[in-house]
Amino acid sequence: EEELSARNERDIASKTRQARFPFVKTLDQFDFSFQPSVNEKQVRQLATMSFVAHGENVLLLGPPGVGKTHLAIALGMAGIMQGMSVTFLNMVDLLEQIARDAKADKLTQRLQLLGRPKLLIIDEMGYFQLDQRAGQFLFQLVSRRYQKGSIILTSNKSFADWGEIFSDTVLATALLDRL
Repeated sequence: EEELSARNERDIASKTRQARFPFVKTLDQFDFSFQPSVNEKQVRQLATMSFVAHGENVLLLGPPGVGKTHLAIALGMAGIMQGMSVTFLNMVDLLEQIARDAKADKLTQRLQLLGRPKLLIIDEMGYFQLDQRAGQFLFQLVSRRYQKGSIILTSNKSFADWGEIFSDTVLATALLDRL
């Protein structure tokens, strides 16, 4: 029992490091009374990770400071506790990586790499406008993961504003359709 417990703890620690969370938070640390607009029952249902089993996605929308990132990380931790592979990306970091990969002609490898985890978390969509290459990359990523791997995406923008983020309403609509 001790060996199994130790192995499980090492696995969780390893997967948490690999997820690259900016900080570790759990649902037990989220103050649902501070944010009454968040449906605790619905969030706890999401923490069962059944949406991942069905290849579904979760979009957390709202203004800054309401706990979207905390909830995304907490759901990611719930997935790790259930043995899932999770990768966390801040949108700014992803945009920088896309630019570096484009210069090195490695966008295809980045798509393959981001297609692997069972759960991909993309945080802070909407703070910066995406250029054409970044918008197309994100569309390809979401399309590649469509019904195969789940995505949690946080955004401070409503769906109606996504055309501004992508500078292309057709691309934004297609991406939202897949999400």
